[in-house]
Amino acid sequence: MTDALPSTLTDAVSGAEMMANLREIARWVKSSGDAEELEALKFLERRMQDYGFRTNIVLHDAYISLPGKASVTFDGKALGCITQSFSRPGSVSGVPVYLGHGTEADFAGRDLAGLILLFEGMATPPVALRASRAGAAGQLHISHHEHIHEMCISPVWGSPGASTLAELPSTIVCSVNNADGGAIRDALAAGGQPVVALSAEVDTGWRKTPILVAEIGAADAPFVLMSGHHDTWYYGVMDNGSANAGMLEAARLCAQQQAKWQRGLRVCFWSGHSHGRYSGSAWYADTHWEELDRRCVAHVNVDSLGGAGATVLENAAAMTELRALAAEAVQAHSNQGYKGKRKARNSDESFVGIGIPSMFGSISEQPAKHAQARNALGWWWHTPHDLIDKVDEANLVRDTRVLTQVVWKLLAEPVVPLDHAATAEALLQELAPLAEKLGGRFDLGPLVAAATRLRDSAAGLAGRSAKDAAAANAALMRASRALVPVDYTPGDRFSHAAALPLPAWPVLQPMRDLAATEAGSDAEKFATVDAQRARNRLAHALREAQAAIDAAEAALN
Repeated sequence: MTDALPSTLTDAVSGAEMMANLREIARWVKSSGDAEELEALKFLERRMQDYGFRTNIVLHDAYISLPGKASVTFDGKALGCITQSFSRPGSVSGVPVYLGHGTEADFAGRDLAGLILLFEGMATPPVALRASRAGAAGQLHISHHEHIHEMCISPVWGSPGASTLAELPSTIVCSVNNADGGAIRDALAAGGQPVVALSAEVDTGWRKTPILVAEIGAADAPFVLMSGHHDTWYYGVMDNGSANAGMLEAARLCAQQQAKWQRGLRVCFWSGHSHGRYSGSAWYADTHWEELDRRCVAHVNVDSLGGAGATVLENAAAMTELRALAAEAVQAHSNQGYKGKRKARNSDESFVGIGIPSMFGSISEQPAKHAQARNALGWWWHTPHDLIDKVDEANLVRDTRVLTQVVWKLLAEPVVPLDHAATAEALLQELAPLAEKLGGRFDLGPLVAAATRLRDSAAGLAGRSAKDAAAANAALMRASRALVPVDYTPGDRFSHAAALPLPAWPVLQPMRDLAATEAGSDAEKFATVDAQRARNRLAHALREAQAAIDAAEAALN
């Protein structure tokens, strides 16, 4: 990786500039699709115009759920509570059934139709989906502590279509603090029959929501996408105001040295993250699929920068292709060794099906001993307490230096820094134990051979200069289009998997399922059908990636 980083670029990150912008951003509550959100977005638009970007605010239809008033009573006593985005509106009462953390095992073998279910922890899409499928009437969630966190519980990624509408939650969902919820749990444990009543008002439906698109670069040329959500819970000054301020600053500084760019920069501020399960970025991926497929080199996701007390940067997430880039920046600006972690199924990662490599989201997080909410972003996350005092200017400068460095490298490196050898090695690490389990039952040898060849040939590209940089970059992007979808989706490039946890390399799951069956059983034979198709899908992806790497080799001297 060549050093294309100007020595003064990250040093120029201005805390004063960002805090001035953040004080403006902090003036508005930004609920998806409301007038105040649009007013706040127009402030960001003016700033991006000041920094030399062409801008456009796009309004599109999105299915949004805004929580309203809630009521929870326990044996007639009113408790402090909230409802959740995509709860069903209405009222229900009865003696609840305690189901722990709502795992699949907690639900197994239980007849829960029409009941109120009591859970530990914040409301989440997986638990909401299990409760809905069980026919429950209500859910009551016990917060980890005294604060109650707003959550979007829809498992449907983006706005629902006719094929996914039935997956939306069908229960009334409320949350209470730890003390109040614990009293209900304790009453049940003591053999009591406490009556709980839930009531929720929720405004769910189609509404126009905005996306701000700001760009510098030639039409039809490759570009880097930097994005983050703009809508918030309450004032949301850290989540996601600080990220918006950091995005502005990285864009400002990079634009000052545009003459050195090798590709363009597109900056998108999404709505519908908090109240539409990533509806804005999903809509953009769907409606700009062909352009993103042809032109987008990489995605830098930005979320919740500079939190007070956020001293841990070693876990900043990146897809394997971009881990070296992330490590270089984190180590340069934090003096922390980089461990990294896998990109999760969250945070407007709507472009994985297209095959666009992605990095970050949050860059820094709380130390475990201070993660009082059991959330790495701070106890105030998704509460009314997320105000400007929760942002530390020095931490914001540090995180934005990391952000600026990676955006600059992606813009200015003649050959885009995508390490497909690392991706192939990660696949081999997944295949090795699986091949051992399936030995004699299902041959993974051809996949292992193909991934090994890909790793070795891609490694040979490292440090090479290009006789034809455009051809080399096109080939590296083509390899991403083959590898990212099988690493981060079940294999469909044109739809969005549910907003639920996925294992590494989901394409391998049918083969993992096969390995769990008994040899010679009917279950093995059924599982083999799915495993064969998955093996074909992965073999095709590896063949496509290998052809791309061979083309990149030809473009390098």
